[in-house]
Amino acid sequence: MPPLQKRIAAEAIGTAFLLAAVVGSGIMAQKLAGGNVALALLANALPTGAMLVVLILMFGPVSGAHFNPAVSLVAALGGALPWSEAAAYIAVQVVGALAGVWAAHLMFELPVWQISATVRSGPSQWFAEFVATFGLILTIMGLARQREAVAYAVGLYITAAYWFTASTSFANPAVTLARSLSDTFAGIAPSGVAAFVIAQLIGALAAFAFARWMWPKLEGSR
Repeated sequence: MPPLQKRIAAEAIGTAFLLAAVVGSGIMAQKLAGGNVALALLANALPTGAMLVVLILMFGPVSGAHFNPAVSLVAALGGALPWSEAAAYIAVQVVGALAGVWAAHLMFELPVWQISATVRSGPSQWFAEFVATFGLILTIMGLARQREAVAYAVGLYITAAYWFTASTSFANPAVTLARSLSDTFAGIAPSGVAAFVIAQLIGALAAFAFARWMWPKLEGSR
C-alpha cells in the first residue's frame, strides 16, 4: 500500500477534480442549454460520470479512490482502512471538494465565495439521498472482487442516479457540503445540507449491512 501522504494527496486532488466537474459542467450546461432544464441535467450528469471513471482508474491503485466520506466510513467499518486514516481521508475529501468548487468558479469568472439559494428539502429528497447512497455503496461492495469494473460501474451508476432520484444523487457528504457554497446549477442551500448528509450516512450504513449479509466475505471498500 502506498504511503499515507500519497493516499491523502490522491483523495484531495481526486475529490477536487470531481467537484470541478460537477459544478463546472453545471455552469456550462446552464449557459448553453437555453433554459432547457432536462438538457442541462444531462450535460451535468454525463461529465460527472465520465470524470468518476477517469479518477477511479487513476487514483484507485493509490488510495482506493474513495472521494466520499461515506465510502471511507464503510471502508473503516469493514476493516479495510484504519479509523485514523479514514478520518484523514474524510478531512482532505472535504478540503478537496471545497477547492474544486472554487476552481470551477474561477474558471467561469464567477465570485469564488458563494452561498447557494437552491432549496432541496423534504422527505422525498431525503429518501432519494438514502436510495442514491445505498445504491452507490452496494455497487462498490458488490464489485469488490471485480476491481477493474468498479470505475465503470460507479460512473454509470452516478450518471443514472442523476436521473432516477429526485435529489439528482449527491450521495456524498463532502460533495453536499461543497455544493452549498456554489449558487449555480449544482447548488444546494445550506439549510438542506444536514438532512442530506444524515440520509446519505444512513443509506451507506444500510448498504454496508446488506452487502455483508449478501456477500459475507467481501471487504468494506474497493
